[in-house]
Amino acid sequence: MQLGAHALDRLGPERRDRVLRGCSTNVDNLATGRWETLLSSAFVVEEPMPLPYALLLVAVLGYAEYAYGVWWTAAAFLFGHAAATLLVYGALRGTTDHETRGAVDVGTSYGFNTVLGALTSALPRGTVRNAARAGLLALAVRPVLSRDRTFTDAGHLAALGVGIGLSLALDRLPLDRPPLDRHVGPARRNIALG
Repeated sequence: MQLGAHALDRLGPERRDRVLRGCSTNVDNLATGRWETLLSSAFVVEEPMPLPYALLLVAVLGYAEYAYGVWWTAAAFLFGHAAATLLVYGALRGTTDHETRGAVDVGTSYGFNTVLGALTSALPRGTVRNAARAGLLALAVRPVLSRDRTFTDAGHLAALGVGIGLSLALDRLPLDRPPLDRHVGPARRNIALG
């Protein structure tokens, strides 16, 4: 994604804008049936990610892959990205504001927030896990309550909610369920042992 962002920077402003709008999950694209943007928008970023965010993204996705596996992490990332996008689209589809309808909406943040929320099930059950969920939700709600909020802020909150929903589903797995593979990392032990 970082290389793609650097490549986009080398395009002229018109071509860059055309590529970003073509990959965007904005209201105009989804309303005209361009559903492939649900996938393309997750892997395109407008500009190179700042190093702290890129490192945090790698750390969260890497730990999720270690704890739950590559396929689970990819599925959670894409599911959360699509679910949050569709929730935002549902809220905005009636708007007549052309700037909002055609806004560029690409990036990894919805998928990242979903995986982050889902990872709370890897924490010890009880106070720690519940405090982490409440803290993450409080951080995501704050921008939504500000005057300068955007639909992306609402999307981040929706994606985190989807992730915490996945985490709650993981909490319901039977405690004596064997791991999916032979490797049992610390997070899987927390899930298996509670």
